[in-house]
Amino acid sequence: MNHGPATHATRLRRLTAAVSARLEPALLAVTAAALAAGGIAWLTGAGRLADLLWGLGTVSAVVPAVGWVLVALRHGHAGVDLIAVLALGGTLAVHEYLAGALIALMLATGRTLEAAAQRRASHDLRALLEHAPRSARRRTGTEVTTVPLAEVAVGDLLVVGPGEVVPVDGRVEGTTAVLDESVLTGEPLQVQRGQGETVRSGGVNAGGAFALRATATEQDSTYAGIVRLAQQAGAESAPVVRLADRYAAWFLPLSLVVAGLAWLVSGSAVRAVAVLVVATPCPLLLAAPVAIVSGLSRASRLGVVIRDGGALENLGRARTLLMDKTGTLTRGRPRVLDVVAAPGFTPVEVLRLAASLDQYSPHVLARAIVDTAWERTLELSVPANVTEEAGRGATGAVDGHRVTVGRVDSGDDRPPWAEAADNRALLDGAAVAWLTVDEHLAGAVLLRDPLRHDAPRTLRHLRAAGINRLLMLTGDRAAPAHEVAAVLGLDDVRAELSPADKVAVVRAERERAVTVMVGDGVNDAPALAAADIGVAMGARGSTASSEAADIVLTTDRVDRLADAVAIAQRSRHIAVQSALGGMLMSLAAMGVAAAGLLPPAAGALLQEGIDVAVILNALRALRVDQTARPALTPVAEALVHRFAAEHADLQDVLEAVRDAADRLSDTPGPQALTAVEETHRLLTERLLPHEYAEEHELYPALAPTLGGPEATATMSRAHTEIERLSRRIATHLQLAHSDGGLAPEQLDDLRSCLYGLNTVLRLHFTQEEENYFSLAP
Repeated sequence: MNHGPATHATRLRRLTAAVSARLEPALLAVTAAALAAGGIAWLTGAGRLADLLWGLGTVSAVVPAVGWVLVALRHGHAGVDLIAVLALGGTLAVHEYLAGALIALMLATGRTLEAAAQRRASHDLRALLEHAPRSARRRTGTEVTTVPLAEVAVGDLLVVGPGEVVPVDGRVEGTTAVLDESVLTGEPLQVQRGQGETVRSGGVNAGGAFALRATATEQDSTYAGIVRLAQQAGAESAPVVRLADRYAAWFLPLSLVVAGLAWLVSGSAVRAVAVLVVATPCPLLLAAPVAIVSGLSRASRLGVVIRDGGALENLGRARTLLMDKTGTLTRGRPRVLDVVAAPGFTPVEVLRLAASLDQYSPHVLARAIVDTAWERTLELSVPANVTEEAGRGATGAVDGHRVTVGRVDSGDDRPPWAEAADNRALLDGAAVAWLTVDEHLAGAVLLRDPLRHDAPRTLRHLRAAGINRLLMLTGDRAAPAHEVAAVLGLDDVRAELSPADKVAVVRAERERAVTVMVGDGVNDAPALAAADIGVAMGARGSTASSEAADIVLTTDRVDRLADAVAIAQRSRHIAVQSALGGMLMSLAAMGVAAAGLLPPAAGALLQEGIDVAVILNALRALRVDQTARPALTPVAEALVHRFAAEHADLQDVLEAVRDAADRLSDTPGPQALTAVEETHRLLTERLLPHEYAEEHELYPALAPTLGGPEATATMSRAHTEIERLSRRIATHLQLAHSDGGLAPEQLDDLRSCLYGLNTVLRLHFTQEEENYFSLAP
């Protein structure tokens, strides 16, 4: 695969970084040793030796500093190092060697700090290339041979085995293909491609072997295009101008004018050198890098790896945030949304039977069903005679019954509850796994990739931090994408996008403001590289997206992005504050030096004092901002984890509430009354004790962190409503028992109580998970 100019540019950057990695620490060691040795010589009375040593330290800094200035001039701007070069040369010319050695040490220290912040990693795309297949299996007649991918031609018949990556774009021949295309679209659900349907390279075969008729060569296939897009986008990224250089644009000419006037008026070159010495922008050379490096250190403690100081500076100026959906705003894997039971079954029975059969299935939906059953501590049976058909589901014997889980053929004779389940799946953007028992529909399990609990809080914090435009870019379908965007209050959503489409949107947004792109899949890598700042969800995301990003979130928590923005803004604010404060003090010292009241050596020492002041201020970036994420006490954190686990365990209670309401709507007879009684038992024995414990244990523990008991008052009101509705249901049951059954006039109110309780509980659980449970690491 031809990588073109992007590869040569990458090699040049790596060579420059390697040289810099050796030069700057060596310069720091030489200048520090020269200053120290000269000081010892001066204390022992060897003044000439001291001057010689200080002069050598000054000269050792002049040569690389000239090189840095020439590089800056080639890029069209005169950097902060130009003042340092003039000051170094001036001290040598007027024999102020101590001042020169001090300036040399400050210059070397600043460059070393800055280089340390920038040597985190390179923006190569190794992972993209590692994922790409190198060969394909070509069928000729009855013979199958492995050939290099470059030899595959249009029209060749290829065989793609289980777990293999689709080598080139093509059409399915014969057997239906079951594919995991998350590497291309980010969508976690597997897709099926039937006879004659097109398949894109880069997807992974999640089913049995299938035949593929090649419709494109390696170079013309989808995956190769993604690699090229990422390389081009990375090569187009503009170099970041150092914060110090931006301020030097006006500080440099001002310093030269003051030094020139001092020389012209007094006729003394020493005064001009003294002005340049105190004008040497050590606050810029030191304070800005110290604040930025401190910010990088602070971010790394939270699991946010920022590749260099330029990325941190840019993140502090960002105003637009683009996000992928799957794995970024959602969890990236499907979860059980609800369980619907046919008359004669309960949601718990449906889930238990489906999970029992699916225990041996590798399908992503099957794993979600089994995981949910385990979370709810259901006792699963051992299935027998299990078979699985790709794209259809699993079949086997469970507890003496023939059970299937998966797809069923749609027909006109579907019962009303099944049609309702289909409609709900359509409304919720969910997938449906149907359960049949002895050839009869028994229930349905609805599955969906849910929102991350920390996503709403994260977006609120990002808006508070100054991100004024939030967009979602996804390869997923429009319906679920718009639902997620509506819940989160995003400014815009773009669905069904290819990697090239994402890059185009990123480039358009970059024209308006500094733009951040967040993603976790290989398909996001080009967009991450094209953005001003690319952020990868590195904990479960692809290595390719991490390699293409400027920032990697090493924990599986998107709220760390809001923390990173806050840290970047605070670090940049402190860097600017330190630099400007130091320069104002330097300007005052320049006036004193221009008047002849401050010789170069004394000016250098005064500059040292200014440096210490601004560096101490810059180190504030290491401290935790008091307005940042509230810290939980160990007791509160333990309670959060306990009640979060109970939420997962109580999902069957919520399903029982809804199921009882549905049964009252279908057949309000003895079976419906039995369902209501069972629901009331679950409420009394499990749900209400949970809500009571939250009110009296969790909320008081959270109150100090959240600012007092009023912070949880709204959630406490929900507890009151849950208890009120539960009492009302109990009263209806008492009336039914005394009257020998449910009276017709009870049905509407009882149904309203059950549906209302289901709604309140789901909303209440979601609010607690987003606002409270997301605080715990």
